[in-house]
Amino acid sequence: MSASAVFVLDLKGKVLICRNYKGDVDMAEIDHFLPLLMTEEEEGLTCPIMTHGKVHFLWIKHTNLYLVATTNKNCNASLVYSFLYKVVEVFTEYFTELEEESIQDNFVVVYELLDELMDFGFPQTTDSKILQEYITQEGAKLEVAKTKVPTTVTNAVSWRSEGIKYKKNEVFIDVIESINLLVNANGSVMSSDIVGTVKLKTMLSGMPELRLGLNDRALFALTGRDKGKTVAMEDVKFHQCVRLSRFESDRTISFIPPDGESELMSYRINTHVKPLIWIESVIEKFTHSRVEIMVKAKGQFKKQSVANNVEVRVPVPSDADTPKFKTSTGHAKYVPEKNLAVWTIKSFPGGKEFLMRASFGLPSVENDEMEGKPPITVNFEIPYFTVSGIQVRYMKIIEKSGYQALPWVRYITQSGDYQLRSNF
Repeated sequence: MSASAVFVLDLKGKVLICRNYKGDVDMAEIDHFLPLLMTEEEEGLTCPIMTHGKVHFLWIKHTNLYLVATTNKNCNASLVYSFLYKVVEVFTEYFTELEEESIQDNFVVVYELLDELMDFGFPQTTDSKILQEYITQEGAKLEVAKTKVPTTVTNAVSWRSEGIKYKKNEVFIDVIESINLLVNANGSVMSSDIVGTVKLKTMLSGMPELRLGLNDRALFALTGRDKGKTVAMEDVKFHQCVRLSRFESDRTISFIPPDGESELMSYRINTHVKPLIWIESVIEKFTHSRVEIMVKAKGQFKKQSVANNVEVRVPVPSDADTPKFKTSTGHAKYVPEKNLAVWTIKSFPGGKEFLMRASFGLPSVENDEMEGKPPITVNFEIPYFTVSGIQVRYMKIIEKSGYQALPWVRYITQSGDYQLRSNF
């Protein structure tokens, strides 16, 4: 079972717009949502699912809005939450920013979208590109366009329209890997993994079939192959366009792509990751006087690679003042509202080491309250490189007209949740 009704509320609990899909839950039940939420927030026990009587509220918050689904059944909660986040994605695609004003200014379009996104409580057409073919932001166009439902809604290939034409046929492939890393104060890696996505930007005429092959390092979970020089992909998720039967039989990723931008697949690699940017810190605190910080950053990746827009965020005491910085490269600044010293290095070559020294004054009367020890965090992006070694081996483009098309591949490794604890 899925949702009975969907509501969009402002921060005061006022209903901006709603859609009753099944009629089995009293629409007035939404009046209990905000009081329930405020009670839980006061108790510090905020829960994503709240219940009043026999009615369950499943909700998310986005900017200054609450999106709430109601049901009185034992529904599939993950399906409902996936739908609510998809609503946010589609509305953002239409209105650029999803907030109270955009709902009020486009309520006709919002109603039309809610009608198409869900039918009798079950998700229906959730692809924004398909929706944009017959639901537009201009009211006059809306009425005309609705007289003919696009064939993509009923086609076997519902994610792509027929008759697409380009003067120059190209497809751009981005392989993006984010590193999540936690290092303790002793320098040991406590946890690490890689989250990857393969994104496409397709500008191809007609109805082409694409076949994507990855190199031999890519080992999909449960294949039974030798794991000697491979990395096991877990939690692999494909776009609906991928022929899963073909993938199950020979591991070929075969698909008819959506037009424009899309995410072809995502994956996770649960493996020990060597920190690409290693941070060593020495922090000395002189009571009632000052605190001195020394941070050394080392690029532990190939010398031919360069990390761009590196940002090292070092926590400092909340009562620090009069900052002084000295860096061997880049520049540093104090961000008092976040209690951080931020060291920015625009270009960081592999194998290089850089140093930052910082000094902060401390008040003569210090705060007696114990402060936490937030970690040092690092942001970076390394182009032309994947930490897992996964690469696109080939991309075949097959279309009945036989045109020539150019595939372009780009690799990016970037920081995810990248934290290094210090002794401070």
